[in-house]
Amino acid sequence: MLIPVVLAGGAGTRLWPMSRASHPKQFLPITGRRSMLVETLARFDSLSPAAPIVVCQDAHRFLVAEQLREAGMTGDILLEPALRNTAPAIALAALQAIDRDANALMLVLPADHAVADPQALIAAIAPARTAAEQGRLVTFGVSPTRAETGYGYIEAAETPSADSAVPIRRFVEKPDAKTAQSYLDSGRYLWNSGMFLMRADRYLQALERQRPAMLSAVKSAWEARQVDLDFLRVGWTPSAPARPSRSIMP
Repeated sequence: MLIPVVLAGGAGTRLWPMSRASHPKQFLPITGRRSMLVETLARFDSLSPAAPIVVCQDAHRFLVAEQLREAGMTGDILLEPALRNTAPAIALAALQAIDRDANALMLVLPADHAVADPQALIAAIAPARTAAEQGRLVTFGVSPTRAETGYGYIEAAETPSADSAVPIRRFVEKPDAKTAQSYLDSGRYLWNSGMFLMRADRYLQALERQRPAMLSAVKSAWEARQVDLDFLRVGWTPSAPARPSRSIMP
């Protein structure tokens, strides 16, 4: 089963004042008539009959539910007990995916991406899926068009190809202008899109190796989950304030 996982927990501070804490950009029609969340879900609707998993903040739960209803979609809405960024959010989704299907594949998507050529992205999923079914953790890179200093990069171990998955050498954070130009000139670096395709169980195994304490905390929160109307509250403790912290992908 291929399950779309949409990460919709962002605060949307980069587009203030249009995007605000109470109504961040993923819920706004930035690139079309529909919100970015709905555009993201619709983009991959033809790939799998599986209902999506959406991970979001408690404060945005009704926005997510309403936009899913408007789009004629259903899915699991997981409420994060605290803002902990990408790796723990994917771990929560992985546990939910395995609850549905022990061999589930996850297509992990940020809710706020604008995609100029959706068909090219969909075409790239076929070789990525083959690699993911073999147990690889697959990420999608974007061919850079300029020496951009505001994005993270992926260094491929060989020349990247649009129709095959290639090994990754490393991830690098936002470079200075000179370094970014060297990345562009090399032909081996891609912009890091933050999209992934992988088996849920393989992701959890990797997180166990790289960040065992993080996985332990996520599992504890998951075991304390409660169903609340259309939502799944994960380890919710209303008396504990949510404080953001950094996390690192394995």
